[in-house]
Order: sequence, then structure tokens, then C-alpha cells
Amino acid sequence: MIHSKPDLFDELCPSAFLPVRMDHKWGPLVLGTLEAGPLRFSELRTVLHRTSPKELTRALRTLERDGFVVRSAAGRAVSYELTPLGRSLLGPLKALYAWTAEHWDEILDARDPVEV
Repeated sequence: MIHSKPDLFDELCPSAFLPVRMDHKWGPLVLGTLEAGPLRFSELRTVLHRTSPKELTRALRTLERDGFVVRSAAGRAVSYELTPLGRSLLGPLKALYAWTAEHWDEILDARDPVEV
């Protein structure tokens, strides 16, 4: 069988289905916040107070679309919780956070402007 390289411009390229989208920083934070259990939108906003309602809504919709979060409505009360798939992503995210903490100084040094 011949395998070709993925075409990054093809909408079905595997890179388009990465669970942690680099263009949206709030997704992993939402997942981590929901680890303890379901939360209402206002409760998520309290914890993630640096995000706007629009950005939080965008993150939740993306996570729901990708099967990591489920939205439940009981009357006017809407809550969000992790699906089994979303819960399975917590381990790799924690490993990434640990790696980041371990290499924090190196990351900051690399971001320093290069003198010419």
C-alpha cells in the first residue's frame, strides 16, 4: 500500500481534526474546568473570567461539535459536561501542561527578541 503525505489544504487532512485546536486557546481550559463535573455557562464564565461570552460560546460549540462536551438543557438551566471522549483527553492535556511547566524558562527565553 502506498501512503501519500497529507494535503494540509484538503478539508479531510488529519491535521484538520486535531482535538486541541491551536487557533482557540480556551478549548483546553474549558476541558480542564469541566473535569470536576458539569457547570452552567455563568459558572464557566466565573472561572474563565478573562474570556468574553462570545469566545466562551465559540469554544463550547467547537468542543460540543467535536464530541468532547455535551450541552444539557433543563428548562432555562443549561449546563455543560465532559463526554467520555472529552474525559479521555484530560490525561494528554495534563502531560502537555506538565511539559510546559518543566520548560517554561526555555520557552520564555526563546520568545525574547533576538538582538541584531
